[in-house]
Amino acid sequence: MSSGHRLRDVEQHHPLLGDRGSCGDEDDEEGVLGGAGASEPPHRGGLWFIQDGCGMVCAVVTWFLVLYADFVVTFVMLLPSRSFWYAVLNGVAFNALAVLALASHLRTMLTDPGAVPKGNATKKYMESLQLKPGEVIYKCPKCCSIKPERAHHCSICRRCIRKMDHHCPWVNNCVGENNQRFFVLFTMYIALISTHALALCGYQFITCVKVQWNECSDFSPPVTVLLMIFLCLEGLLFLTFTAVMFGTQVHSICNDETEIERLKNEKPTWERHTRWEGMRTVFGGRPSLLWINPFAGLRLRRAGRSRRSGVEFAV
Repeated sequence: MSSGHRLRDVEQHHPLLGDRGSCGDEDDEEGVLGGAGASEPPHRGGLWFIQDGCGMVCAVVTWFLVLYADFVVTFVMLLPSRSFWYAVLNGVAFNALAVLALASHLRTMLTDPGAVPKGNATKKYMESLQLKPGEVIYKCPKCCSIKPERAHHCSICRRCIRKMDHHCPWVNNCVGENNQRFFVLFTMYIALISTHALALCGYQFITCVKVQWNECSDFSPPVTVLLMIFLCLEGLLFLTFTAVMFGTQVHSICNDETEIERLKNEKPTWERHTRWEGMRTVFGGRPSLLWINPFAGLRLRRAGRSRRSGVEFAV
């Protein structure tokens, strides 16, 4: 059978293809992140960013809570401490974990999770695939793209995402094939700084009970108590959420199964990786310190001066 016969066969038995006009209509109906009629991921020529109101508010709240915890730990508990080395060691450790957590959050939020090119389900593109007789492919009717295996459409990102696990409003992005590693690091570092903050709060309460409250903090006793109580509540909430999410993500990676696939109870049609193969696929290479480094693979490249007399940088 010729390529034309194969194409007609697919259209008759599985009407997934349309002309370019229908794709354009669907794009206008759904909306495009990278501009009207765009068929490439929006991060080309810039950073990937989802313009979702709820997600942006949640991301700002996340940063505020982390910076609030850093403020209480540094200025309420550590700086007034009489022990110099206690303050220095705990301050360096907590701030380092906070920087790593926020860097992981940024990488998760600004990294393309694995979006399928939008609007590529055209006859011309189909003919270039050179399909075998009887081979069937799937098209997403919402973003007019050819849907790869294990890809799912996100109604918030308005794109099909390869190996989509879920959409997380706290990072204002989908967790998929390309940014799952950063999301796992984000949950791990938030769980670590929450544990550290709770330990420091417990020690601070014991210390302040033994001595005068005025001597253990530069703030008044009522303000100190309120700040520390709120930090304890925040630490407990974040620790519970991120620890559960971290365990769930690691379990999914080891089983080579996304959360959507698990909830839908989909039977795997792909060859599953072993546990270590799954970890290496997500984190890259052999186990090393690069696995827990959210800055790994981040390269700032100076593209030169453009015609608009501006300097462009690509991440």
